[in-house]
Amino acid sequence: MAKHINFINRYRLKGYNSIEELFNSIFLHLSKTESVIWTTLPNYGASINSLLKNLASIPKQRNTIYHITGDVNYIAIKFGKQSILTIHDVQSALSGSFLKKFIISWLWFKIPARKAKFITVISKFTKSELIEVIPRHQHKIKVIYNPVNPNIKPDNNKVFNAENPKILCVGTKGNKNLKRIISAVNGLNIELIILGVLTPIQTDFLKINNIQYNSFNQLAFDEVIELYRNCDMVCFPSLYEGFGMPIIEAQAVGRPVLTSNYGAMKEVAGNAACLVNPLDEKEIREGILKIVGNQSYRENLVKQGFLNISRFDIDKISQEYLNLYNQIL
Repeated sequence: MAKHINFINRYRLKGYNSIEELFNSIFLHLSKTESVIWTTLPNYGASINSLLKNLASIPKQRNTIYHITGDVNYIAIKFGKQSILTIHDVQSALSGSFLKKFIISWLWFKIPARKAKFITVISKFTKSELIEVIPRHQHKIKVIYNPVNPNIKPDNNKVFNAENPKILCVGTKGNKNLKRIISAVNGLNIELIILGVLTPIQTDFLKINNIQYNSFNQLAFDEVIELYRNCDMVCFPSLYEGFGMPIIEAQAVGRPVLTSNYGAMKEVAGNAACLVNPLDEKEIREGILKIVGNQSYRENLVKQGFLNISRFDIDKISQEYLNLYNQIL
């Protein structure tokens, strides 16, 4: 390829690794054959001052394709048809007051969609949501799944602890559904491993329900993978995701997964997870008990999980992006 590919990334906050880690794996993979550049924006936030400084920080080069990797969609306004914009989800951005939603809908979605050459989304579910916001530009939208990080290796030596299993819960924000998980495991001989900052209300709720737990936050990616390796299963009955990386990360390690039976979670998990209604604490509890108590079911989930992650292979995903870059030529 004659052109450079410049990956434009949001200002990086400690403990926020998701977008950076997944695109770093694509960046490293493509760097073997292509001319790639990694750019991190200098300013955090959505103030006018931050937006203007970020837009001014990157010079526009005629021989460069700009791939805006997420969370800073407005950058496409500057680079127009030389840009590819990746959108991870819609609902989390379009929340808050009417004025905020109006501004974000234009600066993060409508104007960037008009300017960018292509828009990639990480699931069919996100595509359906995005079409409702930018129906006139739906022809630009391409579904390219997130890749499973090639640094995640299977761990087949783990002996499942059916007597006192460690259940990993990834995320503590409202959509991660932690309160229902806590209620669902009340009275069970389990230990919750919680990744994320607990609020005082969540901490009190864990104590009220006599839940044995450990919590972690601001971990490096390698440390997060160790949590997957050390747990017995992953419980991820999220209420909303654009994709659901914990599903395929757990499957890549070789851990059984419980997740939600709708939206992006069902799409990503396929038939390789225990699917439950995330609004039903009884279903969450029964799903956990089934994984813990039924060895053949649990082992089949792990087996199907290894098959499922082939859909998210780094070679496949990188080639799909490369095909789009070539179309800009």
